[in-house]
Amino acid sequence: MVQEGRRRGRNETEEERADRMWVELIQEVRVAQTGVQILFGFLLTVVFQQKYATLPHADQVIYIVTVVLGACATGALIGPVSLHRLVAGRRVKPQAVRLASRMTFVGLVFLLVTMTSSLLLILRVATRGGYVPYLVAAVVGWYLVCWYGLPLWARHRHTTRSSDGTAHGRPGGGTPGRERT
Repeated sequence: MVQEGRRRGRNETEEERADRMWVELIQEVRVAQTGVQILFGFLLTVVFQQKYATLPHADQVIYIVTVVLGACATGALIGPVSLHRLVAGRRVKPQAVRLASRMTFVGLVFLLVTMTSSLLLILRVATRGGYVPYLVAAVVGWYLVCWYGLPLWARHRHTTRSSDGTAHGRPGGGTPGRERT
């Protein structure tokens, strides 16, 4: 039971919540967009280097797949900006926030795969060592822990569900996890 004078959660309308969630989402997207755009820019220059023609066919295939994945990540992470421009003022912000959140998640998955294949290509070219797949797998494991494992753990650890299914931060349990949009 909640004590008198002590609130749980925010006292905001659906529109206020959508506005807040949109601002938070765009801040998150800005970080990811910068990284994916820099990575994608570098990837686009590789094919114009003299060494590209001397790469084994398998490495050229990895490169092409990496560029396509990078393009997909870029598209998904820029998508929320376009979405906002096209629906602004149409009174659909709560729905736009949900869609933009999904696009961002997909973009982050594409970014993960792009970074994985980039690392694989770079290490194959730089070392030709048989340990490359293991090193790449270890780095991917680290990405998964940082990007998904710890956030999901924190969400599970620091939120509870009430009988009506809404998420609430645990009293004294630190910051609550991200609520579903």
